[in-house]
This record gives sequence, structure tokens and C-alpha cells, in this order.
Amino acid sequence: MTTATTSSATTPGTTARRRPRGGWAAVLSVMAGIFAIVTTEILPIGLLSPIAADFGVSDGTAGLMMTTPALLAAVSAPVVTLATARTDRRVLLCGLVALLAVADFLAAAAPVYWLVLVSRVLVGVTVGGFWSIGAGLAARLVPARSAARATAVIFAAVPLGSVLGVPVGTLIGDRAGWRTAFLVMGALSVAVLAALLYVLPPLPAVRTVRADTLRALLGGGATRRVLVITFLTVLAQFGAYTYVTPFLERVTDVGPGAVTALLLLYGAAGIAGNFLGGALVPRHPRAGFGGATALIGCATLLLPLLGGSTAGAVVLLLVWGIGYGAVPVASQTWFVRSAPHESEAATVLFTSSFQATMSVGSLGGGLLVDRSSPSAVMALGGAVAVLATLVIVSTGVRGAGAKRTR
Repeated sequence: MTTATTSSATTPGTTARRRPRGGWAAVLSVMAGIFAIVTTEILPIGLLSPIAADFGVSDGTAGLMMTTPALLAAVSAPVVTLATARTDRRVLLCGLVALLAVADFLAAAAPVYWLVLVSRVLVGVTVGGFWSIGAGLAARLVPARSAARATAVIFAAVPLGSVLGVPVGTLIGDRAGWRTAFLVMGALSVAVLAALLYVLPPLPAVRTVRADTLRALLGGGATRRVLVITFLTVLAQFGAYTYVTPFLERVTDVGPGAVTALLLLYGAAGIAGNFLGGALVPRHPRAGFGGATALIGCATLLLPLLGGSTAGAVVLLLVWGIGYGAVPVASQTWFVRSAPHESEAATVLFTSSFQATMSVGSLGGGLLVDRSSPSAVMALGGAVAVLATLVIVSTGVRGAGAKRTR
């Protein structure tokens, strides 16, 4: 495809030209939007303890800040995609980012906990809608020869937001309070909105995802296998990681400053894992995905045993970060390869399944941490990650030339 830009135009009696839109600036603006959304969604993980203390709720109840948006995102991914099938994508993406800014500012100002949860509902709608639609726009913004690279750039926002959101939010919260962290994300959302308005061209809907397409994909054996693997992996990750801050505070026995430093190390390892996964998964999808889940399983299973010391926690968080950094690209690759001719529909299913499982994992981990301990949550998460590894080893992934799933 040719690059999506508005053509230069003149009007009688003037030589003024319209500003061109599209291209790599538009790709980067969509990437920034997904980064802001993913970061906002997982921001509460590093702020769980201070928010719980501020409102006088338990860690498990505070974990609803993760369960709520993930559940809404799982529903909104297909619903928003289907309901707005004829809506200009530029209008839709800008509206969703504006909603994200409202959610962030509402959370920052909330005097009671239930208003924080209301803000998280808005976040969930934004996550499901923007991620499903924005991820497939690269080919409409740059020339065809650059479409694959542009898609990779957009999707890089998912692991970057996942691994950087928690440590950066924790750092801000530690220095200036948890409300300031949400204010910063609100300001970032406003900046992203301005960028989208400035550089995105009009993007009328050209090919819509239909409900029967989604049903057909769900009926395919390859897609169902990927759904099972994604469910187990994300369940393990967010069942454990949502409560990593209470673990570091109570078991490793470190203060807020050290928690921030440890989570920053995790984030740095996650970025490395993202690049490693991006290089390995396209050529060796089973080894890449299985290696990622194995690292998550080993790290979380060993944390209750070795995480009582700072040195042990550091090593295991580095291993964990590398493992999870590769998960989004590995999972997305498997989804697309399971339905190579319906990549947009596969992205909707990927988003919905990922978010639904994140909700279940956060909720299950919250119930367990309130009734047991953070160490029990880590051990259970590790066991589920090991199970995911065994499933990956015992199954395969359809190649890029797979027949259309219908």
C-alpha cells in the first residue's frame, strides 16, 4: 500500500498546502497511545500497598484495580471493534485516548475507593478498543515495504508498557505519591491525544471484522490451542506479579525505595527479554514461547525459597523479567500464525483473551493473598507457568502458510 497521507492541495487564488499526515510520525503516535494505555492499566501493581493503605482496604481488594480494567478490556475488544465497524479509525482512537485521560485524572482526584474503580472501568474500555484497532493500522500509515517493520514498532509498546509501567509508576509514587503517578499518566495521555490529532490522517473503515469471523476462528483447533497456552501463561504472570510489591515488602523485607529499584531492574530485564523474544520467536516459536514460560515458572517457584534475601530477589526478578518480556510477542505471533489470513480478527481474540486472563489472574491472586500469603501466590503462579511450558512442549504452531480458518 502507499503511505496514507493527505494529498497536497491548493485552492483558487492561494498556494497554501495542507500539512501531510501519516507516515512514521503517525506510527509512533499509535505506539505512544498503546504504551500509555498499557502503562496506565498495570500502574497499580507497583502502587498497590500505598493505595490500599490510603483507602483502608486489603491488598486483595486493591487488586480489583487490575481485575476491573482487564475484565472490561476483554469484553470491549470485540464489542468496540464490531460496534464501530464503520467509524473513522482516527476519530475512534482519539476518542479512546481522551477517555483514558479522563480516567487517569479521575483516579488521581478520587476521594473514595469506588471512584478509583470507576476510573478503571474507563481504562478497560480504552484498552480493549484501542489495542484491537490501533495494532492493525500500520499498513495504512506507511508504504507496503515498511508495513511489517511498522507493525513491529507499534507492538513494541505492549511489552515496553508492561515491563516499564510498574517500575516507573512505583518510582513516581515513591517520590511524589501515588496520585501524582496517575496525574503524570493523564498528562501523557493528553500529549498523545494532541499527537494523534496532528499526525493521523483520516482512516475510514475499509475492512471490518465480523462476528462470524471471530466465531470461525474460535472453532479452529490451532486457535483454541493458542488460547489455552495464553490463558495459562497470563494467569501465572498476573496472578503472581500483581502482588509482587507486597512480597518484596513482607518477605524480602525491603523498604519502598528498594522496591522501586528492584522493579526497575525487572523492567530493564523485560526490555532485554522483549528484544530476545522478537529475534527468537519468528524463527523458533515453540522454543521462544516455551523458554519464556519456563523462566517465569522457575523464578516464581523459587521466590518463596530464595526471595527472602535481597540478592536472591534480584536474581529471580531479572530471570522473571526476561521471561515475561518475550511473552506478548510470542503470544501474538502464535495467534497470527494460527489464522494467517485473518490477522485483524486474531488480534481481537489475542487482546480479549489476554485481558480476560489478566482479570482472572489478578482476582485469583487477590483471593489467595488475603487468605494465605504473597509466597503462596508466587508458588501457585510458578506451578501454572510450568504447566504452560509443558503444554507448549507438547503442541505445535501452524506455520505462516496455514490454510484459512473458516
